[in-house]
Amino acid sequence: MKPVMLRERPVHVPPGAVWALGVLLMVAWAGCQRGPDAIRGEPPPRPAPRAVPAPAPAMPECPIHFVDVTDESGIRFVHTDGSSGRHYIAETVTSGLATFDYDGDGLIDIYFPNGAPLPGTQTEHPPRHALYRNLGNLRFRDVTEAAGVACTGYGLGATAGDFDNDGDLDLYVSNFGPKVLYRNNGDGTFTDVTPAAGVADGEKLGAGVAFLDADRDGDLDLFAANYVKFTYESHVVLYHHGPAEYVGPRAYPPELHAFFLNNGEGTFTDATVPSGVARHQGKGMGMVCADYDRDGDTDIFVLNDVFENFCFQNDGTGTFREVALVNGFKYNGEGMPLGSMGVDCGDYDNDGWLDFYQTSYQGELPVLFKNLGNGIFEDVTVRSGAGQGALNNVKWGCGFVDFDNDSHRDLFLAMGHLQDLIDQWDTSTSYRAHNILLRNLGQGRFANVSAACGLDALPPRSARGAAFEDLDNDGDVDVVVLNSRQRATLLKNMLRESGSTNHWLQIALRGVTSTRDAVGARVTARAVDLVLVDEVHSGRSYQSHWGSRLHFGLGPRQRVDRIEVHWIGGGTDVLEKVEVDRAITITQGDSAPAQTAP
Repeated sequence: MKPVMLRERPVHVPPGAVWALGVLLMVAWAGCQRGPDAIRGEPPPRPAPRAVPAPAPAMPECPIHFVDVTDESGIRFVHTDGSSGRHYIAETVTSGLATFDYDGDGLIDIYFPNGAPLPGTQTEHPPRHALYRNLGNLRFRDVTEAAGVACTGYGLGATAGDFDNDGDLDLYVSNFGPKVLYRNNGDGTFTDVTPAAGVADGEKLGAGVAFLDADRDGDLDLFAANYVKFTYESHVVLYHHGPAEYVGPRAYPPELHAFFLNNGEGTFTDATVPSGVARHQGKGMGMVCADYDRDGDTDIFVLNDVFENFCFQNDGTGTFREVALVNGFKYNGEGMPLGSMGVDCGDYDNDGWLDFYQTSYQGELPVLFKNLGNGIFEDVTVRSGAGQGALNNVKWGCGFVDFDNDSHRDLFLAMGHLQDLIDQWDTSTSYRAHNILLRNLGQGRFANVSAACGLDALPPRSARGAAFEDLDNDGDVDVVVLNSRQRATLLKNMLRESGSTNHWLQIALRGVTSTRDAVGARVTARAVDLVLVDEVHSGRSYQSHWGSRLHFGLGPRQRVDRIEVHWIGGGTDVLEKVEVDRAITITQGDSAPAQTAP
């Protein structure tokens, strides 16, 4: 153990950088000013935070309301970070979660990664990860042992995808130590196929993971972000407020992310070097894969903690060029790297382009990156109100989700500090916090409705991963949150019970020549005067996975005139005059969707 008494050293980058012009000067300046690795104990001196604009004018009563139904749900999962009081950095980054229909019954199930005992921790019953099967009506049963996914590794993240194209979703788990690939057997059980598949990725401190069809050949490849180079022998502890505290990522060197190409026979080839990914080591956290430039292939967005973000632009063959500095995703609008946590994408302004939202550390605003449609992002956090209520705490999981089905995607932020003793020496923040909901008012503006929607009435917790699904198939999106060192939380969306008349449509895609679970496919839904766009993603937010079934809020519109599905690898299907308020399945090449009323 190496005790130190250091304040974090800031990275000096000129504010107000213009992304496309002058970016090389900014990089050179950053390189000259960046000192040796420091730590993130007390937040470092920074330029004065940008002022968050005044709240939007008073609006009608918020139509969104959540009720905590965890007690009735049967979910008993309690997270542990395996802490012994030694404050290993691994404890600060566990964990995300995954929601997916593992048994194909039309109900979304929940997988919770868990921590494991670290050196110095004594436990009578070693913790394990947990899979909860959805029984309907927001009732769940723990099926971990029966399903064969009782992983006891130190869990950090997870994603789901049909890597073998057999029609069911497989599970990939990121750990501190070897990662694990579980193949879904199609009978409610899984088999650990990691050694044969070749995707363990060594003894690394993992982070977010995602499946994508990078080379458009019809099977899913795999990207695994990693955090920092950490071993127990290199453990650093911070002492500058008395008791030991957690250090930040500047105390350790960056780690290599990993990229695996699917060979189509149950195995993968490590393509980290030939793909170009190996040229850029980082300090990975959340990630998402999406076609931000609409060129027909999937790009990779990786957040790096107190380090510049990465955007790996795909050339369509699974070879990547890192372009975050050019397109404006590398830093926030002031040219500053952030304590980056989770990232999601969605078309918040309904202009047909995927925008990105990232969460961040205490004393930093999250960032709403507006996609300008010309290969460039603009930080519009302040003028949109997308940072309201979030400055003083640490932000983790996030999601663009239309909770009130009004056709505008809202923002949910999972909140909570990573310093477990922060309340003893910083009165501006707290270890436990209330989650935040920013309602999308349209016209590019958000309003903080956390109190009105019921979040402020719930006990504060130290949240990490969050996932958003219609768990009871009633047409509105519910929320599940993994809380550090506490029981998970399940929040029911009461929109339908409130009498809302807004309409909706849910779409599941089934590929034929494309990947079976259609990861990367883009859907455009046209309803009267409305055009909505979304993609199927595998892995997103804070080291989590959710949303394989796409959800479209339609507001008062009573029909969907046209649906266009653009499949990865080529081909477009068009459907017309689709009924609303139901879930449909569209199979590649089929002009008549299977429809299921709720």
